[in-house]
Amino acid sequence: MSISRIYKAVESDFSFHLPTLIEFGLGKAGLLGAKLLNLGVKNVFLVSDKGVEAAGLLRKLQQSLDTANIQYTTYLEVVPDPGLEIIDKGAAVFTSGAYDCIVAVGGGSAIDTAKGIRVISSNGGSIGDFAGVDKVTTAPLVPLVAVPTTSGTGSEVTIFGVYSDWVKNVKVTVTSQHMAPTMALVDPELTINLPKTMTAASGIDALAHGIESFFSIKSCPASAALALEAIKLVGVHLRRSVDHGQDIEARTGMSQGSLLAGMAFNNRFLGLAHAIGSALSGHCHVPHGVAIGLLLPRVVEFNSSSRPDKAAKIAQLLGVKESNEDQLAAEAANAVGNLVKDIGLPTRLRDANVTEDKLCQIARDSFKSGMMKFNPRQPTEIEVLELLQRIY
Repeated sequence: MSISRIYKAVESDFSFHLPTLIEFGLGKAGLLGAKLLNLGVKNVFLVSDKGVEAAGLLRKLQQSLDTANIQYTTYLEVVPDPGLEIIDKGAAVFTSGAYDCIVAVGGGSAIDTAKGIRVISSNGGSIGDFAGVDKVTTAPLVPLVAVPTTSGTGSEVTIFGVYSDWVKNVKVTVTSQHMAPTMALVDPELTINLPKTMTAASGIDALAHGIESFFSIKSCPASAALALEAIKLVGVHLRRSVDHGQDIEARTGMSQGSLLAGMAFNNRFLGLAHAIGSALSGHCHVPHGVAIGLLLPRVVEFNSSSRPDKAAKIAQLLGVKESNEDQLAAEAANAVGNLVKDIGLPTRLRDANVTEDKLCQIARDSFKSGMMKFNPRQPTEIEVLELLQRIY
């Protein structure tokens, strides 16, 4: 039996689980209070950051809570790429009050911070104690509602939380069904004023989630359908979202694409770009979306030889007009690379302040990521180093 037929046989057998209730649409943020009343909530721990507050994005949510006569405390200590100690500090504040719900408003850092706070409040210890798969043993005691203000991480529907261990200079991931939010309120209006650089970085992350979950050796018909639609939506709407931030149609398309990509990789995992990106961000503090933008074109190129059928489909969805599968597969990496350039992200590691002496350690630590094993083509450490050197 050919390798492609073996893959198709494996992919036809699957299970799929999504524990998070999704509410999607313009104006959904204004329904927060009503939704929480249905859950019997009386006192909310509202987790966000100072940038989200300064942009005025909390007002509609706070007004909705006021209308519903729900008490809340706003906690604004979220930082980008939150460290382990930030999560532990937030959990201490949460457990000192009588809160019966957590609401996270912001990008992936805010939502992951809230996920970590909720886990520690139920399980004790430090968030670093739960790094790995299924180490969270006690179910959450309170609901978590995630309200994303970016279109990229998909964290509002995933079972993952990603944190920075700045002592070891690595990213650690907590993977558990208990990490999944109870509800996701996805309102594209909250992304309208997102700056260009953040729109670009978060958007390319959404594309990577679609592409890597589609390439994943665990891909299945359900995840593939979600991933392909996500790739299509990002391909159509990301440039417009960056160049014309007030374009509500483009912002809605990106919110949909990010959500669907999150649903896809939540069940079927990621691959080489995220494995290397974890090490790259850990060692050099490169923002996650920037790291993914640097790596994704070359990872698509690397994977195309093992799954040319999938590479060809990705190229088609990103607008390549070739009709021959081999030609399409050969153009997939260029299509991704052109999108990265068009939205203004750096294309060389040196442009992201990465020094060449760090490349060997980044290549070595890439293999610490659990995502590596889901990549369709398994690289050697030398091949990862060569990939990094090519984009230096």
